[in-house]
Amino acid sequence: MLIWIALIIVPMLFGLYAQMRVSSAYNKNVQIPSRGRITGAEAAEAVMRSAGVTGVEIVRVPGQLTDHYDPIHRRLALSEMNYHGTSLAALGVAAHEAGHAIQHKVGYSMMTLRQTLVPATQIAAGVSNFVLIAGIFLISTAIGGKLLTLGAIALGVICLFQLVTLPVEFDASRRARQQLVSLGVIDRDEMPGVSETLNAAALTYVAAFVASLGSLLHILLLLSGRKEE
Repeated sequence: MLIWIALIIVPMLFGLYAQMRVSSAYNKNVQIPSRGRITGAEAAEAVMRSAGVTGVEIVRVPGQLTDHYDPIHRRLALSEMNYHGTSLAALGVAAHEAGHAIQHKVGYSMMTLRQTLVPATQIAAGVSNFVLIAGIFLISTAIGGKLLTLGAIALGVICLFQLVTLPVEFDASRRARQQLVSLGVIDRDEMPGVSETLNAAALTYVAAFVASLGSLLHILLLLSGRKEE
């Protein structure tokens, strides 16, 4: 029971905390306008231009915090509030995504590895829940053990992807902070609001990895228990 709480409940609570933290930090700093009144789209463009990144389209996408960089189509997508917004949160998120575009240009190794893992991770995410639920339901049978093993492999792939994602996200935030100040997009004393937003967002990636790792360890314990019977 204690092991189940440690591997499943604690990571779940950590994930909920991370989501609340990023929501709180973003909602707070999206209300604080930057002195320069530069929009998120303009900031992303400035950051990429200074790094020599060309040919990347900046587009608006619906939703909140749906911002992302698509290296395949070379497209930087910003949510409506961050595309037009001039807040510290908007500039931080926009510069972070521009940081991914810079990583793509310079061939940042961890980003390259992450992209290599995408196909396998998509397959693993698609089958993991089904095989794990079926494996737990049939745990006393031979097929149940095979399904749990398959599920453990799928979770292992997901964990690896999320582990590789961590340095990619932290590095993009580091690049964002450096560029925003060096380009004069924000003043140095405005950086705490940007950092608070980016640090909270990074915490969600840590929480996702911890949750997947906890699930993987739980399944491995179940498999170990079957072998001892």
